[in-house]
Parts: sequence; structure tokens; C-alpha cells
Amino acid sequence: MTQDRFDRGMQIRRMVLGDSHVDNAEAVKTALDQPFQELITEAAWGTVWASDRISLRERSMLTLALLAATGNFDEIPMHIRATIRTGASREDVLEAFQHVAVYAGVPRANRALKLAKQTYAEMESEGGDNP
Repeated sequence: MTQDRFDRGMQIRRMVLGDSHVDNAEAVKTALDQPFQELITEAAWGTVWASDRISLRERSMLTLALLAATGNFDEIPMHIRATIRTGASREDVLEAFQHVAVYAGVPRANRALKLAKQTYAEMESEGGDNP
């Protein structure tokens, strides 16, 4: 583990996902998944998300499109919630999922859009800020 990259990753992870989400994930971390958590914090958050070559908004849209296109639906609600902090609007999310429909398949885009609608509704009922 590279400590500087890990520390930067944790900072970005907290900025994008929020302290509450990260604190909850850290609280349930065990010896079994600690190496995995370190890997994603360093590689995903400390390398990819920490890059300043594209904006957090663009990275958020890319992430949502890739999750939908590859059928990794479990992560979509978390990243929809993160749009509050990344600046990706509902319209941005729709554009990303329309790309998925054309380039990866309508069923995957349809499922992703259903999850986005459900997550936005939950966010509204929780009274939080909503893009």
C-alpha cells in the first residue's frame, strides 16, 4: 500500500461518497475485507478518482455509465447519491444511461434508470439535497 495514495483516496472517497457512507463502510470492515478496502481506496479513489484530468461531474457520469453497461447494478444507488457532491445532474445521469442504451443495451440502461429513479425518490423522502 502506498500511504500517500491511500490517504488521498480516503480524502476523495469521503468527498464523493460523504463521511457517513465511508464511516459506515469502515465500521463494518473486517480482517477479511480490509485488504480489499485498501485496494479500492488506493486504486479507485486515490488514483482514478483523484486525477484532475476530468471533472468529478464527468467521472461520475462515466462511472454510472460503466456500472450500467457492465451490469454492476448494486453500485448504482451509491453513485447516484454521490451526484450531490460530484455535480452530475439528473439530466447528466439520463444522458449517461442513454449512451448505455445505444452502446451496451436497452435492458441494462432501463434497469439503471429504474434504480436512479428509485434512489432519487429515496433522497427526496429523506429530505436531503437533490440534484
